[in-house]
Amino acid sequence: MKKEKIIGIPKAMSYYNYFPFWFGFFSNLNFKIVISDSTTKKTVSDGAALVVTETCLPIKVYVGHVINLINKGIKNIFVPSIQSIAPKVYNCSKIRGLPDLIRNVVKGDFNIIEATLDKSEKNNNLIDFLTEIASQFDITDSTTIKNALKNGFIVQNNFNVMVQNGLEFDEALKNAKEGKVIIPPKKENKAISVAIIGHGYNIYDKKVCMDIFKKLDKMDIKVYNAYQLTNQQLEGGMNLLHSSLYWANQYEMTGCAGHYFTDDKIDGIITITAFGCGPDSLMLEDIKRKAKNYSKPILNLTIDEHTGEAGFITRIEAFCDMLSRSKRIKNLNNKENLEVPKV
Repeated sequence: MKKEKIIGIPKAMSYYNYFPFWFGFFSNLNFKIVISDSTTKKTVSDGAALVVTETCLPIKVYVGHVINLINKGIKNIFVPSIQSIAPKVYNCSKIRGLPDLIRNVVKGDFNIIEATLDKSEKNNNLIDFLTEIASQFDITDSTTIKNALKNGFIVQNNFNVMVQNGLEFDEALKNAKEGKVIIPPKKENKAISVAIIGHGYNIYDKKVCMDIFKKLDKMDIKVYNAYQLTNQQLEGGMNLLHSSLYWANQYEMTGCAGHYFTDDKIDGIITITAFGCGPDSLMLEDIKRKAKNYSKPILNLTIDEHTGEAGFITRIEAFCDMLSRSKRIKNLNNKENLEVPKV
């Protein structure tokens, strides 16, 4: 039986990295694309109820978003298995096994639209991956699939240009979907600037990160992150810390940290990691160890479904207050040194 050309995409995990591409790809093939609702307390609890306690928060959230799509009546849910994005560069086992996880823990009347991308294997490239997806809807014409691929890259590249120039994630995504590229005017500098280091699904999901961008904006703090950096800058950050690329999302952590460690406009760094995430714990340890060579204070925020917002805010406020006091003292000392008459 031919599947209806309606596809549901969970608003979690790789959504925050690749959704612009998937929007361009599927819309070019005339699909109706349905996104799950934004994360709520119910989303988290629905997902957590179906997996073992030790499962990390992002996976619990992902399962909750799949349930949300099923409750919307969506029959075809896109759950790819992205094993490796480059030779010997891997995702964690939970991301690699997402289709199997969803198949075993989520019950309901729906189809998992899955395909495997593993660039560590020979003869497994992007076009084969996309062909495997399209063929599940009886789309097999290579020219049609290649045109959809090109459209996906156009939307993704437009999105990347906008966020790299400082446009907020949601606004950049909205414009990219409409085929627009809008470069925002340069925002004025603020007294304190911080870099937030974390994966997109941890820093852009407002429920997961407790809307940290808005909280920092209210505190008159300017925020930077990995999405504002080019691949060359992220690679440079990796090289600066003498780290080799092994994890698929390592640029977002180690590469981002390495870049901002040497950026004079950054006063401090906030990392956001999920409790129980093995790759994150390894990357964070590497970052903290190598941070000793640089004069950037670091605050690590570890999140799970039990993280309390009050304690979260208190730690951020205390950290930013410390940065502000340190900068005032530094500026005062610099001023006094300038006023010392030369003999």
